[in-house]
Amino acid sequence: MPTIAVLPGDGIGPEVTACALKVLERVRPDCDYVTCSVGADAIRKFGDPYPPQTEAVVKRSVGILFGAVGGTEFDGKPVQERPEWALFRLRKENDLYANIRPVRIFESLENASSLKPELVRGLDLIVLRELTSGLYFGRKETKIVDGVETAIDTLYYNAKEIERIARFGFELARGRNKRLTSVDKLNVLETSRLWRKIVIEVAKDYPDVALEHMLVDNAAMQLVRDPKRFDVMVTENTFGDILSDEAAMLSGSIGNLPSASLGGDASADGGGRFGLYEPISGTAPDIAGQGIANPTAAILSAAMLVRYSLNDAANAKRIEEAVAATFRSGARTRDLAGTSTALGSAAFTEVVLSNL
Repeated sequence: MPTIAVLPGDGIGPEVTACALKVLERVRPDCDYVTCSVGADAIRKFGDPYPPQTEAVVKRSVGILFGAVGGTEFDGKPVQERPEWALFRLRKENDLYANIRPVRIFESLENASSLKPELVRGLDLIVLRELTSGLYFGRKETKIVDGVETAIDTLYYNAKEIERIARFGFELARGRNKRLTSVDKLNVLETSRLWRKIVIEVAKDYPDVALEHMLVDNAAMQLVRDPKRFDVMVTENTFGDILSDEAAMLSGSIGNLPSASLGGDASADGGGRFGLYEPISGTAPDIAGQGIANPTAAILSAAMLVRYSLNDAANAKRIEEAVAATFRSGARTRDLAGTSTALGSAAFTEVVLSNL
């Protein structure tokens, strides 16, 4: 029986994860779902954002259903004592270098987008973000320089890290519309000059995929000017974090966007890849505990878990189609409908379950 580590975390994480877990248990009752503490919740209970008992479950699991981590009471503490350190460790220690963030516009949500319906109608793109290197993992230091307090964050990439995410991007594009946009900041950053050099070299192995290079500021502009020009975008850690959040608003709400963080290859026995699956909406402390958070991204993240880690495309598609049918029926959470006609997280999930 496959083990799924369920890590609800903080803020709205437990609420939306509970919704996604209901859907998972309906389509894959053959799995062992083990809930563990992580983030601020784990710091309060165990003094560690990623305690050994949680790590032990993760190590025997085929995938992780993740909620969110964070807590303002930990601001100012060393990074290893902050809730977010759990997520950094999960990514780094499991080499989850490829973060897939699909941006899909549901037909019935075209008017919810921040752009005109004709600009987003039929939009279906992927932001592929390198996840285990770059600015977030480089050397960090705060010191006094010439009598002034100075903070240093080091942006770091090597050729191997760039090559593997580039190949992942080309493979994704090859399975879709054979168009890949590589995003960098070549005119300023040394890491971007290496990035573009390596991407060009890798492109020689994918002559069937059309490659374009784009500076990150232009990419940000084009996402709101002509988003359908993109199919797969591949970029480094910081740029990917920002661009994928921007792209999320094209769908009407950041609460609609799932993600998968993958590493390595599919298992040799025909199983899937180990991965971590999470909504990109974060902890949203302003609405936590109210039962009004949009669980769509968590449910669609569960669908990605079924597809990639359980190697079960049929049930993943069932979940995705159930979500689409739910929106077609007119069901909306508060972020999409306002307060008067909105469903709570649990009620919205019940509609999804009825559509499975």
